[in-house]
Amino acid sequence: MFTIRLNKLKFFAYHGVHPEEAIVGNEFEISILISFSESKKIVALHDTLNYVEVFNTVKNLFVIPEQLLETLAQKISEEIYKIDNRVSSINITIDKLNAPICNFTGSVGINYLKSYP
Repeated sequence: MFTIRLNKLKFFAYHGVHPEEAIVGNEFEISILISFSESKKIVALHDTLNYVEVFNTVKNLFVIPEQLLETLAQKISEEIYKIDNRVSSINITIDKLNAPICNFTGSVGINYLKSYP
């Protein structure tokens, strides 16, 4: 079993339930762990998961505004699984770096773990 990791990817996007979030946007950080079973020795790119393809998938989905980060995480997971059905699990963490909460410091976010048969 291997796990491909994409750590602390940063995007500016317009996700959120508050109307002002659709106008001003926010900084987001996303990390993804993708586990898959290898069926043979890995000696070429097609034997593993191409993290460039995964990154481009995430980047393309991140620009489509969603009210909920949970919805975004589910869509990202579904699209990654379409890339390679050897995937056994995907763990996605999305943090909103500047939450629109008065006098709040820190970040808010979600974690989504999806297992595949």
